Amino acid sequence: MSKPLIIGVAGGSGSGKSTVAKNVADALDSLSVAFIDMDAYYRNFTELPFEERRRLNWDHPDAFDYDLLTEHLGQLANRQPVQKPVYDFVTHLRSTNTVNVEPSDVIVIDGILLFVDERVRDLCDVKVFVDADADIRLIRRIQRDLSSRGRPLGEIIDQYLSTVQPMHLQFVEPSKRYADIIVPRGGHNSVAIEMIVAKIRQRLGYSASGLTAR
Repeated sequence: MSKPLIIGVAGGSGSGKSTVAKNVADALDSLSVAFIDMDAYYRNFTELPFEERRRLNWDHPDAFDYDLLTEHLGQLANRQPVQKPVYDFVTHLRSTNTVNVEPSDVIVIDGILLFVDERVRDLCDVKVFVDADADIRLIRRIQRDLSSRGRPLGEIIDQYLSTVQPMHLQFVEPSKRYADIIVPRGGHNSVAIEMIVAKIRQRLGYSASGLTAR
């Protein structure tokens, strides 16, 4: 069987990466699609107590297990299933559970620091960077961390100022230069989604009727 197409979607925290990934997948309704979220591949610092884990710089490339991520992407590229980690953002640890990810025609992976690692870049057939204004990204991050990650507002703002914003400027924003397609205005840019789908269609060699953007 042919090698699956791996689509990497990067961008700042709260930029709309997940929305872009979902919209692209929805447009590929004639193909099987598997999702990989880079957030699942945070390192598992079990040796550190909770307070120390909480103070780690989770927006630095060293916070991610790129070795495991590239191993799993390589297995999926060879059409082998993987057991994706499950990360708990409340305890800052991996769960004992995993998620089985089956091989698919298209693999979509998103993450803030996806293009920082050369090995990951080389595995991505199409690289997309989702751009959004800093104030929009901050508002979205606050809403997400309050509602789904159980963090107090003061901690969210302190983390943004101390690590999220500096790491964005040092690592995330410069990685934009590796992108094949840059999506401005976040995840609801329908024209950009159509461009991405057209790029995928071209790489897969499908006819216009084979893939349609909704």
